[in-house]
Amino acid sequence: MRGDAALTRAFGVLGKRWSGVVLGNLGLGPAGFRELARATGGVSDSVLSDRLSELTKAGLITRAVDAGPPVSVSYELTPSGQALIPALQQIAQWAEEHLPPESS
Repeated sequence: MRGDAALTRAFGVLGKRWSGVVLGNLGLGPAGFRELARATGGVSDSVLSDRLSELTKAGLITRAVDAGPPVSVSYELTPSGQALIPALQQIAQWAEEHLPPESS
């Protein structure tokens, strides 16, 4: 398959737990750390912080600090991150149609 190296790079970032969920939530608009933590439900603060740093480093999201008061931080998709949303939606649809439901 052509593009193996590109897929490997993409899933190196996207294949980490919570990355897709974070991107999907930011596809709805900018959000702060607490908003993302609530929206992802179940991710620890340290893992969420790691994912946000990784996605920022990958150029998929930006981090903006508002000096306040109070100081606040928000995250937003970059154009590259926005371009990924349709693919994430297609993956979600594929999963609904082809993967068995998770057991509780």
